[in-house]
Order: sequence, then structure tokens, then C-alpha cells
Amino acid sequence: MTTLTAPSHVPAYISSIAPANADCRGKRIGILIVAYNAVSTLGKVLRRIPADVIDNVEEIVVFDDASHDETTELAMGYKLANNVEKLTVIKNEVNLGYGGNQKRGYEYFIRKGFDAVVLLHGDGQYAPEVLGSMYAPIVEGRADAVFGSRMMTTYGGPLKGGMPLYKYVGNRILSAYENGALGMRLTEFHSGYRAYNLHALRQIALAPMTDDFHFDTEIIIKLHHQGFRVTETPIPTYYGDELCYVDGLKYARNVYRAVRRYRQTISGRATHPEFAEYAAHYPAKDSLYSSHYWIPRIVGSGRTVLDVGCGEGFMAEELRARGNEVTGVDALPAPRLRHAFRDYAAADLDRGLADAAEALDGRQFDCVLLADVLEHLKDPGRLLDDCRRHLRPDGALVVSLPNVANLYVRLQLLRGRFDYAPRGILDGTHLRFFTRESGRALLERHGFQVTLQRATIIPLELALGVSGKSPAMRLLARVANRATALRPTLFGYQNIYIARPAGRSPDVGR
Repeated sequence: MTTLTAPSHVPAYISSIAPANADCRGKRIGILIVAYNAVSTLGKVLRRIPADVIDNVEEIVVFDDASHDETTELAMGYKLANNVEKLTVIKNEVNLGYGGNQKRGYEYFIRKGFDAVVLLHGDGQYAPEVLGSMYAPIVEGRADAVFGSRMMTTYGGPLKGGMPLYKYVGNRILSAYENGALGMRLTEFHSGYRAYNLHALRQIALAPMTDDFHFDTEIIIKLHHQGFRVTETPIPTYYGDELCYVDGLKYARNVYRAVRRYRQTISGRATHPEFAEYAAHYPAKDSLYSSHYWIPRIVGSGRTVLDVGCGEGFMAEELRARGNEVTGVDALPAPRLRHAFRDYAAADLDRGLADAAEALDGRQFDCVLLADVLEHLKDPGRLLDDCRRHLRPDGALVVSLPNVANLYVRLQLLRGRFDYAPRGILDGTHLRFFTRESGRALLERHGFQVTLQRATIIPLELALGVSGKSPAMRLLARVANRATALRPTLFGYQNIYIARPAGRSPDVGR
């Protein structure tokens, strides 16, 4: 097959692009062309694929998403007329949607053991002339995903290629939002010209992801979350007379929603199915002035710590980084961050520390930590009694409990509501509720003397669905911290107690 001159409707600056180096370096590369009602454009796209790309890729597959026109017939005719043995044409029996069609395509190449795949659209919006530069970083081992960017100026930028101004502005605004929310630095999130390392894509849960157009956003989120290497390469912009099936406002709402649902899932505020694999048994609270902010500062460094109800090990990892030796106990068979612990024991905490007795072997610790644990237990006193026996004479107990007298809960009660939620003060798994004073009274009833109390602030960034790391949110957190210090009973989100067995001298938290 030879490369024909680009159609006359393609701008000259695209027609003159020199094909990029297409060496496959022994890798099995596939091209996935997603098409829907593309009878007027698909043949032109196929003709523009450079000859050296065709020589280096193993298979080109057109996935026709149940088109109402003759897209499939055109592709088959092109295959026969040009004797392109590497071209496969598959028509979906029902329309799977933009994301669903991609999922089927990736599963096809993964099942056949390919190393990399390039996503190309059948509508002619993306230049086949640069296919080689799309997969080069992957076969060279420099990236796991390559995104074509129209915002780079190598080919003159998006406006030169005819991108409408409103789409350009919307693209920049959405990309800025996504970069800020995800901690990335991509020039563009919304190009559909992409290449993926299929060994990386095998590790992405594709099935629960959307079938709609914001599939492209969800896959970026997952690649970034799982630490895969992402890079960009410049591509030319072209807007012709092809039909657009994207509702811009709906797409923007869905992109915002995808990012928000991801942040809710990893923060523990909710668990959404498309990101459910990232939901933690007990997520880290990285908010400024949260319990996970204060507790490491209270514990200090160079101590032995018994972290009871340690969850996945987020707190233990922070304590270990500060030079502490941490032993963990929780109901999980094994925590995700097992490296953070010297020892770990699985135990039903409703039985106190009975299940962990053999692993603990009577050891005593400088600090016993009960972070957001007691409110989940039928009999918290039993666990407190066991913890007291594992404290050294100069050791201290550090406890955090939700404050049911918080302003939010009071306002809900005034409205006649007491609604449980997946996380927070009214977490549906909470069996007991505490105020600042009743939490203190519980500790005193079980032989502890409280030496210090501190209230945490309401996690405003979770309530607003934004990042807590922005200067504005950090300033707001400082204001909230001051208000909480003045009225801890009203504004406190959690109460933190430092206690020692009655009759002993305090050490931690002086």
C-alpha cells in the first residue's frame, strides 16, 4: 500500500508534515480506529496512514459502532481494493458509545497480546501523518501513555487549525481545572489522539468506566492514580465539516463530575463504582488541621507505637517517616501499606485485643493510638482496658472521636434530620456517638486521666469538593482553626484526647 496525497480539504501545513519515525523496535503495535457514521471521512483517513507506519504495525482495526450509514462497507471495500491484509473491520451489533467502543477495542488488542495501541478517530479530525510520533515514546520505553496535544505550538496551535474560539476557551478552562484537581501539568486533557502501553492498560479496570465521551478523562485519572508515565506530543489541529456528536455542555459537566467523583472516592467521602478500586478501607485525612495532621505531631518521633484500628496504614506510614516503630492491629487480613509496620495482627476489635494477644506477646508501648476506632465498637470499654495494659508506665493513649455536637449535626437536628452517610460524623458504621465531654468521661471511667484535648476543624475542602492545597483553602482552614479553638464544642469536627493511666506521669504530648 502506498501513501496517497492528503485530500484537498486538509490544510497545507498538515499535508506537508514529514512522517515521524515509525520504527516499532520489535513491539507488536495496533491501530484502533473508532468510527460512527464515518462513510464520508474514513477512506481519507486510511489513505493518509504513512507507508512506514503500515510496515511497522501488526494490525489496523476499524471498530464501527453500529453506524447507520455504509461505514463498514466502505472499510471492507477499501481493504479489498487496496489489498491491505493488516486491516480488520468489526461492526458492533449495538451502539456501545464512544467509551464503550474504545473498551471493546482495547480488550481486543489485550486479548491478542499486543504491546501498544494507538487510538485514531475515523472522522479525520486527527492527522494519521504523525502516528509514528504517537507510539514512539512507548516502544522506546519512555512512557506508558502518550496524549496528542493541540495546545502545543509546533504546528501553529489550535486556532490556526480552525478550532472554534469557544471550544478553545472551554478546553483551556477544563484542562486548568483538571490539572489543579489532579496535580498534573498536561497542556490538554481533551484530545482523542492517544497511544497506550497495553501492559499498563491491563492493570486499569476498564469495565466500570463510562461509555460516554468523558471516558477519556476517566482513563487519564486512572493512569495518573496508578503512577503510570504520561507524556504529550504535539499534533496538528484540524476542524472540517465532519459531524460532531459531542454535546459540549454535557461533556463539561461530565468531566467535572468525573474528577469530583474520583476525589470523593479517594478521600473516603463516597465510593463511586468507576473508581471503586481506589476506595480505602480507612482513607487518609490529609486536610490541614485534621486528626491525621495533629496526631503525628502529638506522637513525635523515636517512639514505639501500637496503632489499633490502623486501616490500610496511612497514619503508620507518616509515623514511620518520623522515626517511630509501629505495630498495627485491625480487622483487615493485611493492610495495603504493610511496609509501614514492624508487626501487624488481624483482630476483631469488638473482642478487644484478644485476637492479637499472641502477636503482641505482652509488649508495652510508648504510645497506643486509637484514631477513629471506639465509635465503631459495641463495647469500647473492653478495648480501652486492653490498651491500658499495653502502655508503658510513662506512655500515653491518643484517641480521636467524632463530635456529634458539631454545628452541622445541630442544624440537621433542627430540621428534624439525622441521616447516616458513607463517611463523616454520621458514618453509617458508627455505633456510638460522643460529645467533647462524654468522650472524656469514657476514658476516665476506664482508668485514664486526660491531660490534653484538641478539636479538629470541619473538612471544608471535602464539603466543597475542591483541593485543600490551594492558598485560598489553606487560608480558610486557618480561619476555621481559630474559630474551632475558640468554640471547640460547636465547631469541632473531631475531638482528640491525650490520656495516661491514672496515677502515672504524662510524657507524650507535653
